[in-house]
Amino acid sequence: MGEQRHVQFPQEVIDEYATLGIDLVALFSAGHLGTRMGIEITEASADRVVGTMPVEGNTQPYGLLHGGASAALAETLGSIGSMLHAGSSKLAVGVDLNATHHRGARSGLVTGVATPVHRGRSTATYEVVITDENDKRVCTARLTCLLRDANPNGAGANG
Repeated sequence: MGEQRHVQFPQEVIDEYATLGIDLVALFSAGHLGTRMGIEITEASADRVVGTMPVEGNTQPYGLLHGGASAALAETLGSIGSMLHAGSSKLAVGVDLNATHHRGARSGLVTGVATPVHRGRSTATYEVVITDENDKRVCTARLTCLLRDANPNGAGANG
């Protein structure tokens, strides 16, 4: 899927997570699904998250970019922004995602840019604009994440 690029993180974020012994690149990657889809995060801060995804391999039967692929890219970018906003003491969990698909894409890379709409103590909402290589808007999405306390001594993920 091309050469891997290094994600650009703000220095204060690198320092915060380094003191906890956490690998930022692994933590803020697109995960297994993102790896299979070829998602690459190229910029990451609470103010702006940018990532790319190839159209090839992420199409529906008509040869167009699958809407679910756009949704996965949007959720990935918005979740990373939410995690960076919340800091290392919180977990960001997606609770609402909507996407409007404006036009199809048949080839090349699409680029998603997530910017905050709301950043609170318990929720964060990001708008994600996905464009094709000609800078034409393919999809507009909005993701809201619940920001939960990351308490390793607490009740766990289901508590």
